[in-house]
Amino acid sequence: MAVLIRQWQHENLTQLTALANNIHIWNNLRNYFPNPYTEEDGRAWLDKATVEVPLVNMAICLNEDVVGGIGLILNTDVYIKSAEISYWIGEPFWGMGIATEAIRQMIEYSFYYFDIVRLYAEVFENNKASMRALEKNGFYLEGVRRKSVFKNDLLMDDYIWVKLRQW
Repeated sequence: MAVLIRQWQHENLTQLTALANNIHIWNNLRNYFPNPYTEEDGRAWLDKATVEVPLVNMAICLNEDVVGGIGLILNTDVYIKSAEISYWIGEPFWGMGIATEAIRQMIEYSFYYFDIVRLYAEVFENNKASMRALEKNGFYLEGVRRKSVFKNDLLMDDYIWVKLRQW
């Protein structure tokens, strides 16, 4: 199994749309991730992600096929040394360790190319698999923001996972 993160390409539209148009994916992401996820949404995303500078959003590939996405939100102002990592894996590929490997690669990329000290992820309380993938990559649970997420008419806790740069 060869997992690789790489720049998105316009040729990924069909795979992206097929995987991202899934309520189970959307349930674990912020609402700005569209649902349903249409070809128009995919084209708009690829138009943005294929020309980014710096490159912060990447496709997650398994043996050349796109199976998900991973990215960074670079912070500004007094938080300039921090970045949020986020990711999703297509449901047919859950439980295969793909997220764990993609996160490992994104950590390496992030600390090499960006002058950041802190990577963090916000995970909804019911997404235990995501928490485990972060933990396997050396993230620690920094805190829980109680009842801070409102998604699908449910009020949930938000778990904050952190990894600091090692010198």
